[in-house]
Amino acid sequence: MLIRGAVLDERGAEAPYAESRPLRITELQLDDPGPDEVLVRITAAGVCHSDLSVIDGNRPRPTPMLLGHEAAGVVEATGGNVTDLEPGEQVVAVFLPRCGECAHCRTDGKLPCIPGTESNNAGYLLGAGTTTRIHEGDRPVYHHIGVSCFATHAVMHRKSLVPVSADVPAASAAVLGCAVLTGGGAVINAAQPGPGEDIMIVGLGGVGMAALLVALSEGSGSVIGVDANPEKLQRARELGAHQTYTPQELAEQGVRAPVVIECAGHPKAFETAFEATAVGGRTVTIGLPHPDARSAISPTTITGEARTIIGCYLGSSVPERDIPRYAQAWREGRLPVEKLITAEMPLEEINEAMDTLARGEAVRQIIRP
Repeated sequence: MLIRGAVLDERGAEAPYAESRPLRITELQLDDPGPDEVLVRITAAGVCHSDLSVIDGNRPRPTPMLLGHEAAGVVEATGGNVTDLEPGEQVVAVFLPRCGECAHCRTDGKLPCIPGTESNNAGYLLGAGTTTRIHEGDRPVYHHIGVSCFATHAVMHRKSLVPVSADVPAASAAVLGCAVLTGGGAVINAAQPGPGEDIMIVGLGGVGMAALLVALSEGSGSVIGVDANPEKLQRARELGAHQTYTPQELAEQGVRAPVVIECAGHPKAFETAFEATAVGGRTVTIGLPHPDARSAISPTTITGEARTIIGCYLGSSVPERDIPRYAQAWREGRLPVEKLITAEMPLEEINEAMDTLARGEAVRQIIRP
């Protein structure tokens, strides 16, 4: 079938992207789903830093590539082996499929699936070998981490999808699949705060704000937001943060917490988070800086203060377990993820959305293809 999507032909474009226009909106051919795959009509797609990291070259991926990885949509057709999804059902995309069979899939979410990671890095779908489902004429177009949702439709592996009932609005459902799964999982699965423990979130972008919302929904101790942007601190307070600080204020006042989650993907943010972790506390890092980035911390502090540093990818999540949990918290009014959404726009404005994201002016923007 013919679809419209946003294709990145070359990495490393310079901002402003409204002028350089690295994402090209074009007509593409989308193949029918394979036996283990699903055709999804995209209804909402979130704009995330992981997309921007491919555009600016911080996250190497093959090109041409149809970007986008946070989405909700409606099932339109299924492959012959897919028996548990029906046309018309709402689904949420997950950017790391889990095969369910490798050694990493037996770690209860702690480690990313081995074949899922390999297919993501290569730009193919899980189990599809070296064949893409997207084409432009005779030229194959790569899949972005198994999703490629900046488009009217996408074909994804069944294991990249989690059904969520239609009572959850599409924009909110989309955010559950990346921002909430990653940020919320860092709180629940990785940090595992005890009763009354304070939780500090360093970096208040979409994932950081989602972590803050989930921390508030869990009702532990105080929830503290940290960001250099005063507008984001204000928004954190509006969402319910008990305290907010800039990194400079945090250092000057010596504020520390037993659980600190770094969500910015910058080496300085990791250093800030580590310095703000209390004696005996846990520093959870979920940001993805450039592979060459380095942070400076004191190993003596780790030993002398009995600290723990926890790496956490995709919130150490098991999506089919965790996404329904977040959807239920939304129904109960404990997780108002719609408050993370700062703007909605058509696919044609995707480059402008990337500029807004790069300037730090957005929490979550939603593309409506």
